[in-house]
Amino acid sequence: MIWQRITDAPDDPDRGTIRAWLDNLLCGLGIGDCHANNEVAFTAAVIALSAKMAKADGVASPLEFEAFLRIFKPPADEVGNVARLFQLATKDIAGFESYARQISELLKDERQLLRDVFDGLFYVAAADGILHDGEEHYLKRVAEIFGFNDATYRCTRSRFIHDPDDAYTRLGIDRSISDVDLKAHYKALARQHHPDALTSRGVPPEFIEMATRKFAAINSAYESIVRERGLR
Repeated sequence: MIWQRITDAPDDPDRGTIRAWLDNLLCGLGIGDCHANNEVAFTAAVIALSAKMAKADGVASPLEFEAFLRIFKPPADEVGNVARLFQLATKDIAGFESYARQISELLKDERQLLRDVFDGLFYVAAADGILHDGEEHYLKRVAEIFGFNDATYRCTRSRFIHDPDDAYTRLGIDRSISDVDLKAHYKALARQHHPDALTSRGVPPEFIEMATRKFAAINSAYESIVRERGLR
């Protein structure tokens, strides 16, 4: 079991030793140079990628780990082990690209779930209320590895980082869109991201809360545009 292997992790403070142990653990689970498409391997890689993202600004804060727990919801009796792996992975950001590539490969036929993972990373990054330059660089690189274009990146970013942008960016549309196309685009997004739709597709439960938050953000942005345009 993954949790037994985490419990056996070295306490050696040398970063190289810990990084080698982490790489070996994930490879043994099917991550790294090994191939896998099982839930345990996916979970381990997501923990590592999230933790290294939290370290991208130089300091992994407790708020970021708490945000991770809110999104991915490990079993109550495994939180300690998840925390241990998370802490080990925050020693540095080395190797994050390989974990991103493996997650991308595991989810190559589940693009929406890959978007959900990316949303989760943004949620963790925004937990302390600031998106640091290091975190932005990290997230842009992960987006590139996941195969997301700049428009997708900016659309995702706008749902978590409240810059002085507008609701159009949050919906991934241009301000010149017609009222008819706006409504059609909104309905398509609502169908795609509704939590009930994800449940029916068998999406892992830990992503349902993320879908709920995303659905709320989509509704909020649409309602803002409707008010701006005087639509009913």
